[in-house]
Amino acid sequence: MNDFSHLDNSGNVKMVDVTDKVSTARMAKAEGKIYMLPETILAIQDDALPKGNVLTTAKIAGIQSGKKTSVMIPMCHQLNLSFVDIEFEIEGDAILIKSTVKTKEATGVEMEALSAVSGAALTIYDMCKAVDKSMVIGEIKLFKKVGGKSDHAVEYRPKVGVITLSDSISSGKGEDKSGPILMDGFKNAGCSVDYQKVLPDGSEELVSTIQDWVNNDVELIITTGGTGLGPRDLTIETLEKIFDSKLPGIEQALHAYGRGKVKTAMLSRLTAGVVNGAIVICLPGSTGAAKDALTVLIPTIFHSFHMMSGEKH
Repeated sequence: MNDFSHLDNSGNVKMVDVTDKVSTARMAKAEGKIYMLPETILAIQDDALPKGNVLTTAKIAGIQSGKKTSVMIPMCHQLNLSFVDIEFEIEGDAILIKSTVKTKEATGVEMEALSAVSGAALTIYDMCKAVDKSMVIGEIKLFKKVGGKSDHAVEYRPKVGVITLSDSISSGKGEDKSGPILMDGFKNAGCSVDYQKVLPDGSEELVSTIQDWVNNDVELIITTGGTGLGPRDLTIETLEKIFDSKLPGIEQALHAYGRGKVKTAMLSRLTAGVVNGAIVICLPGSTGAAKDALTVLIPTIFHSFHMMSGEKH
């Protein structure tokens, strides 16, 4: 039961915390049907029912239902919807109801799309029940979802290595906290993380270590630390000299996410690039930066290995 995200460790219901998730463009489509007598459908088409225009009213109700989903379903998040639409199609003895819902948020809009269809169907039922007792609502389902992690879900998992750069940690005076966070995060995502090293700031071993790991087929190397504004924070300057090409999109995504949480993130330095077919990403040394990187990178970063191998994307 612990794998069910709406339950806590004691089995009690809870709302899923999406505070640290990345806001992305998301869309969901749902559909459902309401079956009725042929003469009822004809009356709807002729606008001959006493309660007024059925489909116009149902469309408004469907849009409102999508927007009010978090009020009706307790554990749904209150989302800023950017678009809700309802369409109707006549299919013999039924009206097919289709909804489209869009947002740019940290969680999806599947429930909003389903609620929109349900609200429209119930409104049709309410407006026609006086003349048709045979109506049946059914087949409500989600048929399309775009956005979120599922868009970039790939089976491939690269070999990962993590390098921590810190004078205090390398000398035994400090504890490496960010390195283990990164290692555990990629392990939990299904990666093999068999390479790990701690080096002092500005170490001449950094380049040789990366080159050695790449020669041993490590495909994703994450460095943490040595990115500050001090005279010995030389990780970025060292790595950018060996990049075959830079990956500015990764840097921009990490910066944007960090700035959305902490104002001082604007002072952070980081970089990313390719070294002989391997991706190297240089992060600040804080635990917060490590956690943020896992949120931003996983699983989207895995898609890059398909791209570099020449597969369609």
